[in-house]
Amino acid sequence: MTSTNLTSGERHCGCLLGLAIGDALGAAVEFSPPGSFKPVTGFRDGGPHGLKPGEWTDDTSMALALADSIVTVGWDLNDQARRYVDWWKRGKYSVNGVCFDIGITTRDALGAFVRTGDARSSASSHERSSGNGSIMRLAPVPIAFGNLYPARIEELSRLAAESSLPTHASAQCLSACRYMALVLAALMAGESRDEILAPNWSALDALRKVEPLHPAIDEVASGSFRRRKPPEIRGSGYVVHSLEAAMWAFHNAVDFSEAVLRAVNLGDDADTTGAVCGQLAGACWGVDGVPDQWRIGVAQCDMLTACADELGSQSCDG
Repeated sequence: MTSTNLTSGERHCGCLLGLAIGDALGAAVEFSPPGSFKPVTGFRDGGPHGLKPGEWTDDTSMALALADSIVTVGWDLNDQARRYVDWWKRGKYSVNGVCFDIGITTRDALGAFVRTGDARSSASSHERSSGNGSIMRLAPVPIAFGNLYPARIEELSRLAAESSLPTHASAQCLSACRYMALVLAALMAGESRDEILAPNWSALDALRKVEPLHPAIDEVASGSFRRRKPPEIRGSGYVVHSLEAAMWAFHNAVDFSEAVLRAVNLGDDADTTGAVCGQLAGACWGVDGVPDQWRIGVAQCDMLTACADELGSQSCDG
């Protein structure tokens, strides 16, 4: 079920905090095959990066860089890319001051940006470069520009797709960002989860009329996550699998906790599956739907909350 009578601020905070919490819950089992680890029930230390309980990874760092850019300068892809480079090269926005985890596609694209200074052309558009690195950080876009929904879906769609360009320019990635931003904006507007995830949702039809979704993403939007279950549902780094896995974990969960734990316990790219699902679940149930121990225990909670408030207070129209 979907929480009602929540303020937009509670949903904004839930969305960004949910991203970080899902990221932190999955960090300790990132790269672990499903079933190879004790099921995650809360924050734990360790994992491939040796993080402390509640610490998050590149998913949240890049979301914070994107948020900082939007709040500081408005909409500027080159500025967004420069802040991603600040994280990559200097550890800004990192939970511990070091860039300890960066995807190959992201690193290659940021390297190209350093050489050319053009974020619109820095990323590969090849199908093989369809990682989940732009949906994992997406929350700041629908938080800041949610007022474009539902009257200006075309503008929201454009901004969501553009947010992917500095690092992930494949058709799958652009479509995934467009669809996910629409879902998040609708959740934060208080629309019901069942209506939003229905294959005949009117806003989804409007999104398709702006520009057709990539067929693999359209299959997810049409409800593939309802028909499949693990191991067909996979928490991999491929953007289509990642989005589908997060939607599967979210679509019939009873609360925030069930959704994100289902996501991270798929293993593999667990931190990102958790981060993507956490955005959805946080937007749905709001910050008060997040268990107290996770809200208190996630690293730099006050900073994340303040960031969500700043983004939500922007009167952004693209």
